[in-house]
Amino acid sequence: MKTTADLLLHPVRLRIVQALLGDRRMTTAALAAELSDVSTATLYRHVALLADAGVLETVGEQRVRGAVERTYALHLAAAQVADEDLAAMSPEDHRRAFMAFVAGLLAGYDRYLDRGDVDLRRDGVGYRQTALWLSDDEFAAFAADLRAVFQARAGNGPGGGRTRRVVTTVLMPSAPSPAED
Repeated sequence: MKTTADLLLHPVRLRIVQALLGDRRMTTAALAAELSDVSTATLYRHVALLADAGVLETVGEQRVRGAVERTYALHLAAAQVADEDLAAMSPEDHRRAFMAFVAGLLAGYDRYLDRGDVDLRRDGVGYRQTALWLSDDEFAAFAADLRAVFQARAGNGPGGGRTRRVVTTVLMPSAPSPAED
């Protein structure tokens, strides 16, 4: 049986999950349009795996040319990798998982750049890296502050002039330099 990590950290399945973040509801056809570099057969296979595992929920069905077209939403609680699965992963497993994560970011950024009308300032696009010197307690407070900022806005749905924005965070300690030891 696959662990949640095995299920979610596949590059195509991770991109499907990322496409549905933010309370989006999409048919497989809409996912295919958004992930146009993924073959239809591959996309349908991975959507089925995610649906069978309860990561995707069917939130609507309609008949289209004799077939049933399903609309899916992300079941966020099922799309989390459990702490015990993370702890059981080898360093190589973590490398592969991080590469799948970064590949999803690159694909999303490529889609943004390929749309033609690109203005990073207008669109609020940016990528930065900052180093902070924090004790463990200061880092815990910082992480709690970040969670609070995200949670205060996580309930916003589409409409009302809102644009779906994907915010990605990567937090990790850096290796100390010899001068810091």
